Amino acid sequence: MGAWTVLVLSGVLEAVWASALAASDGFRRPLPVLVFALSAAVSMAGLAHAMTVLPVGTAYAVWVGIGGALTAAWSMLTGRESAAPFKVLMVLGIIGCVIGLRLVG
Repeated sequence: MGAWTVLVLSGVLEAVWASALAASDGFRRPLPVLVFALSAAVSMAGLAHAMTVLPVGTAYAVWVGIGGALTAAWSMLTGRESAAPFKVLMVLGIIGCVIGLRLVG
């Protein structure tokens, strides 16, 4: 699997662990804690793998961008966060920047 593919999947897992962390109720709910721990470990391992090929700044920015955008989108879709038009526009901007980083290498 290529470094970019691993990086994107790791970014998706970042959103999973962030959402699981929120659902863990301060580490008091065992299943979300388990999902958090596993997805965080695999996400970090994927990021580390991608950084063996990609520049650290690019890899980290893409990883955070994907995770942040997906976490915000999920929060908006589930009603836990407002979906104000300007906020949606800013999340789309993050996605555009991630795509731009991929296009410039």
